[in-house]
Amino acid sequence: MLFDLFRRQDPAEDAALVLYPTLVEKARDPAFYARLAVPDTVNGRFDMLVIHAMLVLRRLRGAGAAADAFGKALLELLFRDMDQSLREMGVGDMGIGRHIKKMAKALFGRAEAYEAGLDGDVSLLLEALKENVYRRAAGDAHLAQMADYLTRAAQHVATQDVGDIVAGKINLAVPVVIEAAHAG
Repeated sequence: MLFDLFRRQDPAEDAALVLYPTLVEKARDPAFYARLAVPDTVNGRFDMLVIHAMLVLRRLRGAGAAADAFGKALLELLFRDMDQSLREMGVGDMGIGRHIKKMAKALFGRAEAYEAGLDGDVSLLLEALKENVYRRAAGDAHLAQMADYLTRAAQHVATQDVGDIVAGKINLAVPVVIEAAHAG
């Protein structure tokens, strides 16, 4: 609109708008759903988006004011996207706030649980994945493969330049690796 021309540009918001589609694209990678048995549902896709957003926010933690501003802008964009998705699914204005609050609680709880697992206790990571991504319906092989993916993805994101990330550039090209079960 015409008035948008006079809007103050926020570099962090602009960069988040550039990076966010990369998170969504990675969260929608068919390998998660076809090969790792992530439920291809609204909840399953939400969980995969949370995982990838958590990886970015984890990398930015403690990296300064620009990283903090970018992280805040990324979270605000994620919640705006959730709001829009809920509206498209038919949730009315009166219910949006309640749903967003519930989703925010889920996002932060999941992120905390995944990070605890990534910080050294693999059993915590496996339990968090089993509870959140798979809703207790995953086999051990899928859990182990998802934990392996998440660990490798966290290591990959940790090597990326914070300046690039806050400029909206990130590489999430971490393959989903499926190991064949060993016949005994």
